Amino acid sequence: MTKIACLKCNSKKLYKMSDGKRRCARCKYEFTPHKLPLTFSRDEWKEIIHLFLMEQSSNSISEQTGFDKQRVMRALTRIRLTMIKDVPDIFSGTVEVDETYLGGQWKNKRKTIRESGTKRGRGTKKQPVFGILCRNGTVWAEVVNDVEAGTLQPLITRQVSPGSIVCSDTWRAYTGIASRGFVHRLVNHGERQYSDGKGNHINGLEGFWGYLKRKLASKGGIRREKLPLYLAEYVWRYNHRSDPERIKVRRIIQLLEKS
Repeated sequence: MTKIACLKCNSKKLYKMSDGKRRCARCKYEFTPHKLPLTFSRDEWKEIIHLFLMEQSSNSISEQTGFDKQRVMRALTRIRLTMIKDVPDIFSGTVEVDETYLGGQWKNKRKTIRESGTKRGRGTKKQPVFGILCRNGTVWAEVVNDVEAGTLQPLITRQVSPGSIVCSDTWRAYTGIASRGFVHRLVNHGERQYSDGKGNHINGLEGFWGYLKRKLASKGGIRREKLPLYLAEYVWRYNHRSDPERIKVRRIIQLLEKS
């Protein structure tokens, strides 16, 4: 059986309190071990997580479990909030960086918007999202305010170890990456160049963008303020796509216990 560790500093030296809580000898943090949020039992959480992983809707989960829909919706929100915190380790080696824009399909926009000539792509009013993909198949992504160098380059520095090879297109925000300690490789999409034949491309990340957009489209529309939750969900699903369900369920339970 795994020994209980502090949820804040991970120390295993704990004192048991009279009320059943544990107090960390190092940081003095007090917590109840193995306590899950909201009012579901562990078995009920496992049932909800199982259906969530099957991509069942909140209505379907409510019908199959008998739980009130509002409780189910709060549970799913809590799961997605914990997924935001389950970020990959710092990337190294060869990575791909790129940005995309999320929103409804152009053909589904209101006629007044389509006729206004609103730009698509860079300069659009859609929500920008920035992503980094390591060639081991792990991805990291975050909603950003803009796609300029002052926003994107600090994220690369934070998420990628120095000396790594960074592959990007020729967008101006990536100019100067080499001066931050990376080896910068460019792919010129403007000239229909998607790989230089030497392994320098961003095809993996573009594949993830396609996966993400298909999944979001299947939801029938998501409010902008909810986008970080769903982005975290599909980043997490993508990164754990090869894990058996029992491993996924166990990891989500562990995340919930720490939330």
